[in-house]
Amino acid sequence: MARPIWSGTLSFGLLNIPVQLMSGEKRTDLSFRMLDARDKSPIRYERVNAETGEEVPWKEIVKAYEYDKGSYVVLEQEDIKSAAPESHDAVEVEAFVDATAIGPQYFEKPYVLVPAKKAEKGYVLLRETLKKTGKIGIARVVIRTREHLCAVLPQGDALMLMMMRYPQELVEVDSYNIPAGATGDYRLTPKELQMAEALIGSMESDWTPGDFKDEFRNRLQKVIEKRVKAKGGTVRKPEEEESLHADATTNVVDFMSLLQKSIDAKKRTPATAKKKAASKKAAKKVAKKAPAKKASKRKSA
Repeated sequence: MARPIWSGTLSFGLLNIPVQLMSGEKRTDLSFRMLDARDKSPIRYERVNAETGEEVPWKEIVKAYEYDKGSYVVLEQEDIKSAAPESHDAVEVEAFVDATAIGPQYFEKPYVLVPAKKAEKGYVLLRETLKKTGKIGIARVVIRTREHLCAVLPQGDALMLMMMRYPQELVEVDSYNIPAGATGDYRLTPKELQMAEALIGSMESDWTPGDFKDEFRNRLQKVIEKRVKAKGGTVRKPEEEESLHADATTNVVDFMSLLQKSIDAKKRTPATAKKKAASKKAAKKVAKKAPAKKASKRKSA
């Protein structure tokens, strides 16, 4: 069973709701170990003194800040603790803002706020009020010794806590060469805009998260399973991706033709139907190749 990352209260105004902070994500990356190619022994990473080459034990390691090239100031644990906020047991909501007012670049990592026993009433009160008003709470929370900016927002029956980035952690968009000005400055015609809107309309669909899977991970998992069964056997080199067709460039001249082709293709085979047809075709191939004995289904990670 998952363990809470943090326990405390969710507070706004005079209302305090006892909660636990649970992870809202799960890591599905495939992890690899580095081996010595000569005898397949694991490689160990060591903490080595850059001057002497000798390994340094943990008890002899201190934290330092490099304020100039090659110049450091050592920080003691007391120094770090002195900078940490005093409050460690509350998600303190400081303001409520419109949910649409915050750009996606500010959101970083999801957590689930789980109410403690007998704290359901306050939890539901805040959840339903946020839903009705279209607001989200901007708060601060201290986990270990680090203070984080975060947002409290409703998601179905749950209250989510989204870790946020501070403005100084973001790159100003204006620092890049982004096209600005009127559409006419880029020779975009009303007809092109209308056709682009029609294309987007033809691809419109409901958001179904389950339709999107990490295909690379799934393919790599199958390669690993094949390797395991072969006990070190070779793996076929994956085919190179098809190069883009010559007319795939999207300059001003061919916008109209590409948009029209895309719209026509979507009319003939909608995205969902095309995906289902491909799945059925693949299933038939698997059924033909499968042996009489049913193979046990492997639970996806």
